[in-house]
Amino acid sequence: MNHQMTVEEIKAEILRRFNDKVRHKKPDIAKEVNARHDGKQGHWLEQQMGLKANRSNDPDMYGFEMKNHTRGKTTFGDWSADYYIFKDANYGISRDSFLQIFGKPNQDKKGRCSWSGEPAPKIQGFNSFGQRLVIDNENNILAVYCFSQDQRPHKRQVVPPNLQKENLILAQWHYQSIKTKLENKFNQLGWFKCTQNAEGIYDGLVFGRPINFDNWLACVQTGEVFFDSGMYQGNSRNYSQWRANNTFWDSLIVSRH
Repeated sequence: MNHQMTVEEIKAEILRRFNDKVRHKKPDIAKEVNARHDGKQGHWLEQQMGLKANRSNDPDMYGFEMKNHTRGKTTFGDWSADYYIFKDANYGISRDSFLQIFGKPNQDKKGRCSWSGEPAPKIQGFNSFGQRLVIDNENNILAVYCFSQDQRPHKRQVVPPNLQKENLILAQWHYQSIKTKLENKFNQLGWFKCTQNAEGIYDGLVFGRPINFDNWLACVQTGEVFFDSGMYQGNSRNYSQWRANNTFWDSLIVSRH
């Protein structure tokens, strides 16, 4: 962060860039290549705001994290777990096997298995695949599997005998790891979001207050913050997204411009 600028001066500079380069514009994404539609819009916005695309875990601008307009939910980050059972030599299963055992085949994708949607664990309780998220006494977040809670009629054929267990840890996010990632980005000065109208034209900028780990974890416990997994066969990226609905983000807004 630039320590010679006050918070109000930083906000004014962010707003100046937005007003000069973004407001009243619709993203020109025709020239963008090698990205999904949403990714192209994000890249265009970064360029207009004078940011270089990077994978650093620091805030985007002078201590503020920038978020782009989204329709329903907004992402904190794509944070892979610190432990996955398919990396544990004690169990001897590959990532591909993990997706076949604990994921769901998609008939529209030639039976490609993914750990997303229905099998992906949530905090509210066990899903039909016998999985759920839990927070342990040390504030680690765990994805666990219980064979007794697995409602799939063919589970004995799908799940190998050595995995037919209770409270089997499939993935674990260590407290310190996720705290560092979250607070580096969102607990400096806060965050801002560039909003669009129904026609996709940027029409506003909002600033939101900082988010610390304790408050964030409390929202994981209530389900307001959720694990939105997108892991699938044929792609090495884990797509371990942590997100919240926009009503949650809206509750943190401190000013609108």
